[in-house]
Order: sequence, then structure tokens, then C-alpha cells
Amino acid sequence: MSKTQDRLAELGYAAGWRLVRALPEGAAAALFRAGADRAYRGNGPGTQRLRRNLRQVAGPDLPDVDLEDLVRAGLRSYARYWMEAFRLPSRTPAQHLDGFRLAQADELAELMTQGRGAVLALPHVANWDAAAAWVSANGWRLVTVAERLKPEGVFQRFVAYREQLGMEVLALTGGQRHPLDVLAERATQGYAVALLADRDLSARGVEVDFFGGRTRMPAGPALVALRTGAPLYAVDMWFTPERTEARMRRIPLPGPDEGPLDVRVRVATQRMADAFAEGIAAHPQDWHMLQRLWLDAPAHTGPA
Repeated sequence: MSKTQDRLAELGYAAGWRLVRALPEGAAAALFRAGADRAYRGNGPGTQRLRRNLRQVAGPDLPDVDLEDLVRAGLRSYARYWMEAFRLPSRTPAQHLDGFRLAQADELAELMTQGRGAVLALPHVANWDAAAAWVSANGWRLVTVAERLKPEGVFQRFVAYREQLGMEVLALTGGQRHPLDVLAERATQGYAVALLADRDLSARGVEVDFFGGRTRMPAGPALVALRTGAPLYAVDMWFTPERTEARMRRIPLPGPDEGPLDVRVRVATQRMADAFAEGIAAHPQDWHMLQRLWLDAPAHTGPA
């Protein structure tokens, strides 16, 4: 991208944030829903990839007509995430508390108030930013990691957006310290360490079984939990008409007598993947995975 293109992209995101926040909620929801339906009809690469991913989740027995309904619902869910994300900074703490509900809120509250910390691993489901805003609105500290986007101005805007919601945001690359070291330190200081963890196509990811295929997921959640003793949870989320709902599944961590650290990381990450699969299978329309995930899947989408 040229500097001019970078600047235009940055301005486009900024305009989107201002415009969507200025619209009445019903008008914004209708606008984004229409955009999702247009994306479905256009059947571009992202829609095709979502269809392939949801077929992997649903299995071969789901009729094609039902799969198409699921793809359409998935795009509408993804559009809802973006509509809500653009509007979150204008919401009050009370609205953040009302807009998200965690089934095990008392369990998390006990960890946070005792200063014990927790590692919260999330797939790309429903509105994870609303979850973070809810944690902050409760007065608890939360840290996360952000992939460094291009252009840099867009990345900085996303960092500022999440910081405005109350998160501490670490850059995945380019920081003064390795993010895993900072995350481990924060976990021992009583923070909620929230990490999106259902996709890592780098050579450093842990290979796992996931819905009958092979993919890679980041080792970070398991590493932080094993290094610090903080409990590791997989977090399911899904949309209802009123809010984002969530539940936590605690991941059993293998003990020191079960092998060296790299073996224990692989075991814990596979358990995390299994927990993700259970949650995604219950609400597949709210899993926003429009990118290649499985290692044996084609790198490029063709005609659907």
C-alpha cells in the first residue's frame, strides 16, 4: 500500500466509527444486515471460505439448503459484531454490564477479587470486545494481544479503541518485551489474560485435531497458564437478540509429572481445541471464521 492508500484506509475506519455511532441502533442494525445479505449474494472469497469452514463444522450430512441458511446467518452475525464494535465506545459502563452475560460470573469474580488471575482463551465468536468491556466495567483488569495490522494508522486506531474499552493491549510484534513474558507477569498480578486462540497458521502454532481436520492453534494460552499456575478457560460466546451470552469451560492442565513443558503445552492446547469445538458446534452461526483454517484445505477459494 502507498502512503496515500494507507491514509485513506485509516480515514475510512475513522469515518465508519463516527457514522455508525451517530446512527440510531435500529438503523445501524438494518444497514449492516443488508450489507451481510449483499455479501452472501456476492459470494466472494470470504463467503466461500465461511461456507467451507461451516461445512467442516456441520459435517457432510447437513443438507446444502440448511448449510446455505447457516452461511447467511453467519454473515449476519459477523456484520452484527462489526456494528456493535463501532458503537461500543459510546456505551456507558452500565450498558456494558447489561450487554453481556457470563454464566460463571461468580467464579470469575472470585478469581479477580482474590487477585489470582485467569487465562481466558476465546475463538472468534459473537462479540469478544463486548466481553472485554464487561470485564472492565466490573472493575477488573484485562490484558490482550493485538496482531499488528497494516497500515500502522489502522492498527493504532484499533489499539486506542480497545484501550478506551478498558483493556491493556500488547502488540504481537515490535514491543520492547516478548508479549508472553508480559502476559505471564500480568497473570500473576491478578489480570484476566484474554487471547483469541482458534487460529494460528504460523510454523510456531501447536497442531491439533479440530472438527475432524488438522489445524494450528497458538501455544500462548497454555504456556501462560502452565508458567503461572493461573487457571485456563475456554470461553464460548453466542448472540441472543438482547446481548452476547457466554460460558467458561475450565481446561485441565497436565502436571509436571506428565512430561516436559512442550508436551504439556500440546496436551493443554488440544484440550482447549476440544472445548472450542463443543462451543462452536452449539452456535456455529456465531463463529466468525472467514479465513483458511485447516491445514489440508485449499489455500485459495475457487467457485463455490
